Amino acid sequence: MECISVYDKSDQTNNSQDGQKERETHTYLSKEEVKEKIQNYNSSVTDKLKMTLNSNGTYTGFIKVHMELCRPITVQTAVNPGEHAHNNNETAFYLPAGYVNTLHISSANSVREVIEALLKKFLVSDNPAKFALYKRCHKEDQVYTCKLSDRENPLYLRLVAGPSTETLSFVLREHETGEVMWEAFSLPELQNFLRILDKEENEQLQILKRRYTAYKDKLEEALGGVWKPG
Repeated sequence: MECISVYDKSDQTNNSQDGQKERETHTYLSKEEVKEKIQNYNSSVTDKLKMTLNSNGTYTGFIKVHMELCRPITVQTAVNPGEHAHNNNETAFYLPAGYVNTLHISSANSVREVIEALLKKFLVSDNPAKFALYKRCHKEDQVYTCKLSDRENPLYLRLVAGPSTETLSFVLREHETGEVMWEAFSLPELQNFLRILDKEENEQLQILKRRYTAYKDKLEEALGGVWKPG
């Protein structure tokens, strides 16, 4: 589990701007209401990932993001440790299933900023527009997943829902196939996707051939046991 800090606590020059942005986004919560919610939130956390209220009304805290990516991501890899970014090569690979990141963010950070921070941390060169952040909610033994708009504030959602990830969790996914912005992909990325699809198709084909060959052998063996020439 990686921990990423999106909000820089030493950057005090942006506090007033963050405060204004937060007030514009969530005018229905007063500073006292936010303070009370944060106190209740911190009294319920079990992993020490508490929230902190700033003097300007914004607050900082942590969210956990489940990385559920089906397609490979493109990552910058330097040939030599001392090389600059423009000399980097790129490689594509699948992110392991069940990967979770913990981010330290501000209440003013938007969904789009969270996505960009995740990609920047791991040197992912893919266009952020290819990805979407979802919220997953558990209600009455049912699981609901909803895509968040770019301007929503994940930490606010976390505060309102409480610290339990059973009540609310965040998931990073690619856009649905019908929503994919193919023009955002570079030609090498598209070619790499085709190579991966060809490889997966061939692997599935070989599995099917082996399965039906085994089925055929068993069927012929069974027929040989019951059928005898007259």
